[in-house]
This record gives sequence, structure tokens and C-alpha cells, in this order.
Amino acid sequence: MSANSASLDHAAEPPWNRRAAAFVRRFAGAALNTLYPPTCLACRAGTEAHGGLCPRCWSEMRFIERPFCERLGTPFEQDLGAGLLSPQAMADPPVFARARAVARFEDGPARTLAHRLKYSDRAELARPIARWMARAGADILAEADLLTPVPLHPLRLWRRRFNQAAALAREISRQTGKPCDLAALLRVKATPSQVGLSRSQRAENVQGAFRAADGAPVRGRNIVLVDDVLTSGATANAASRALLRAGAKRVDVLVFARVVTGA
Repeated sequence: MSANSASLDHAAEPPWNRRAAAFVRRFAGAALNTLYPPTCLACRAGTEAHGGLCPRCWSEMRFIERPFCERLGTPFEQDLGAGLLSPQAMADPPVFARARAVARFEDGPARTLAHRLKYSDRAELARPIARWMARAGADILAEADLLTPVPLHPLRLWRRRFNQAAALAREISRQTGKPCDLAALLRVKATPSQVGLSRSQRAENVQGAFRAADGAPVRGRNIVLVDDVLTSGATANAASRALLRAGAKRVDVLVFARVVTGA
């Protein structure tokens, strides 16, 4: 059946049929709310709908909005105009073209949500977080040919059983319709955790840690690299470098939260 035929069949449905279907959906939603009352994703206080934040946590989310550095996505304290680069981006340009993030990572609900997704196997958080990421990265997603997540080394994936970056990439793809290849990039070196390392140590730690998979469809394409958190940018730089060496036209980075100070 063609799409046009399906649309005509839907339009020809009796009005009572459509009203009945809408009633069933409302009833099912009400039943779900009764059995599982909606709670805040961060603090678990009661909310009006599933998959959101309570007013207090929403007000405490340090969302990143323009004006920000067009390369690093870090916010400016003052509005200096569109399209500007930060001193950090000019002094030490990243390998990737642009980075976008939903919120600051340093404190507040964003840190709580990132940790729950990463360490507590809270896979249900991927959908609302991906929804925020799709909005924050709308400009880079509009030009994207392919999404791919920052991969875990197979040993770490075996221990953790869950790659939060892959869950986010898959969900962003579902919401935006952009194609996603979860295996386009490989982590070929088992590196120690980056936590506690200096900026230079982080860069050295992930040097040579990634390569594009054989036959990965990256050549000549604009790639959006997806991860949960961006700190020093060492991992994003190393992963982007591997994709560019494989022939990618451009690599942009989309994360849920990023460190703005320190790191």
C-alpha cells in the first residue's frame, strides 16, 4: 500500500473511530500515571508528566544558550555578537569543527542525570536527554550525514554492559531521522579512566585509542560524534581525528553536558 493510499484510508475513517482511538490513548496514559506517577528525572519529586524535570530542578539546570563560542560551544559571559570564537578556541583549536551541549556539567541536575545514565544503567533517561540534545545541536544536526557514538573498548563494554553514548546516538537518530552507525568508530586501545588526569595527561591517554571501522561509511560525509559529557575535549579530539583520517569531510560533537571551567 502506498503512503498516499494509507493517508486516504486514514482520512476515510469514521469520526467515531478516531475519537475512540483518542479515548483509548488518553485512558492508557491515565492508567500509566496511576500505576507509575510521573516523577522528576533528577530528584524524583512529583511532576505533571513523565520524562521531565520538576520546576526546581528545571530552574537549577544551567542550560547553555547563545551567545557561545561557535567552535567549543562554551558560553560567553556577555553577548559579543554571533559567530565569535573564544580565546581558548583560537589559542588551541580542537580537531572537531563544532561542539554543542545542552548544559554545564559542573553541578546541578545535569551532573546527576549524566551519572545516572552512565553508571546506573538508567537507559530510560536516554530518550528525554536525547530530546534536549537534538534541540541544542539543531544547527549541526541539520548538516549531518551520519551520527556515531564515542565507543567503549570491548572489555569495558563487557564489564559495564551499557554504552550511554550509543544509547543517546540511537535515540537522537530516532527522533531526528538522521542515520546512525553505532559501529563506525572502534576503540582499539583499553585506556585508563580520564578522571583525575590533567589536560595533557588526558590527551596522551587517548592518543591512538580510536580508528574507523573497515568499510565505515564516513568518507566525504559530515559526521556528528555523540557522547554524554565533554570535559577537556581529549577524547572528542582523538575520536574526531580517527574519523577525519578515514576520510570524513567534517566532524562535529554533540554532548549532553560539558565542563565549562576547570578540566
